[in-house]
Amino acid sequence: MAMKNPVHPGEILREDVLGELGLSVGDAAARLGVSRVTLSRVLHGHARLSPNFAVRLEQAGVGTGRAWLAMQTAHDLAAERAGGPPDARPLDAGA
Repeated sequence: MAMKNPVHPGEILREDVLGELGLSVGDAAARLGVSRVTLSRVLHGHARLSPNFAVRLEQAGVGTGRAWLAMQTAHDLAAERAGGPPDARPLDAGA
């Protein structure tokens, strides 16, 4: 049974934060101090949520930067693993 891949943090931000607050992309972008294009790319999973963006969300009172980055990392790791195993060998000399 395969585990469900973690969602992109932009989806959570779009549905659970902006949707709940009734904020438009333009209003939210202005409040966060980012461009509308930057926010839109994150919201639709076309761009990673950066540490800078995570700190902006924290300063805006939307969770912690650490939590947002943890969501992004979980999403990134799942995407890498879905691509198959990398060409790597054990580092210890006995293997």
